Amino acid sequence: MTGMPLEGVRIFDLTRILAGPTCTQYLGDLGADVIKIERPDQGDDTRKWGPPYVKGHDGEDTTESAYYLCANRNKRSVTINLASEEGQALARRMIKECDILVENFKVGGLKAYGLSYEDLKEENPSLIYCSITGFGQTGPYAPRAGYDFLAQGLGGIMSITGTPGVEPVKVGVGIADVMCGMYASTAILAALRHRDRTGEGQHIDCCLLDTQVAWLINEGVNYLVSGKVPQPRGNEHPNIVPYKVFECADGHVILAVGNDGQYRKWCDFAGADDLAADPRFETNSKRVMNREDLYAAMPAYMKQKTVSEWVDGLASRGVPCSPVNNIKQVFEDPQVQARGMRIDLPHPTAGEGTVPLIANPVKMSGTPVQYRHAPPTLGQHTEEVLQELLGMDETEINALGDSGATTVKD
Repeated sequence: MTGMPLEGVRIFDLTRILAGPTCTQYLGDLGADVIKIERPDQGDDTRKWGPPYVKGHDGEDTTESAYYLCANRNKRSVTINLASEEGQALARRMIKECDILVENFKVGGLKAYGLSYEDLKEENPSLIYCSITGFGQTGPYAPRAGYDFLAQGLGGIMSITGTPGVEPVKVGVGIADVMCGMYASTAILAALRHRDRTGEGQHIDCCLLDTQVAWLINEGVNYLVSGKVPQPRGNEHPNIVPYKVFECADGHVILAVGNDGQYRKWCDFAGADDLAADPRFETNSKRVMNREDLYAAMPAYMKQKTVSEWVDGLASRGVPCSPVNNIKQVFEDPQVQARGMRIDLPHPTAGEGTVPLIANPVKMSGTPVQYRHAPPTLGQHTEEVLQELLGMDETEINALGDSGATTVKD
């Protein structure tokens, strides 16, 4: 590994589930050495979040779930029993050799192990310590356990997602988790820049609820400016019209008209001269105010062409239009394939020899992402890391295994 932007940066990763692992996977993709600390014999909770699981050499399920695979590449797994004094001492020794600690224990949870920021900062003044929780380190909800689903509900996104008149609907993936991981990774990089200039570490406090409120984006500010509570609009946009899914001759397409010029181009391609000339629809502001009338008139035109006719015809005119792909179609899409968004990495348990993963979306010309490690098996790198970081020999490592501080492979 050479020439990566975070080469030489080491992370002590005490996270599991999705938000924290998303954060550390991204940093690992950029070259950081991520040491994933897991509970002996159990590991990350998501290892058991299946099926599906990777199929082994015998064609049967292994212990490696697809969910775990999605957020744990470019890491090395070390097992430490933090409930034991020996495990706590081992963790503190390893943290001294690290630049960053990322954790997602409940607020105060690591205090019991002597591993809170307050416990570590004097001995490790340059340590960047990032805590990821459901509700943050302060406030009345701080002690509560938090999951993505709760953050989506409490943070408002479910109130504007889905079809009007039906039960609230969450986003189809753990988006509050993923976005929290991304915000945390950005904060860590900023703190790293500050540390490199001043030598000072710091504590970063990121949580799912704050993240969810932050990415309400325009709908949140729509409310703050107008005082009107946004409502679910299905696939419609609150501030742009036409912008929704339409049924066409052989399926559905997304039409996302972002300006008046694009609207006129749609009218021309659709043969909708009457809609182009109607003063109710001549500007976006007027189309927003008269959306019901426009949306009542457009289906007759949309049903006259096929998906491919709409997508190809409008694309050539600079009007945003897209099919609604299922996930199989996503990975068959020529643009997704051209961008290399599926990768396959060697994995010791996989019967096919590799596991399929989703690539990092960032393309860097000078320091491209490198995929050095498949998501590790539980404790796969314990001996390797202890030898490398702490200079331990086989006798010392076996003694730690005998004490219950870690697990050592036979």
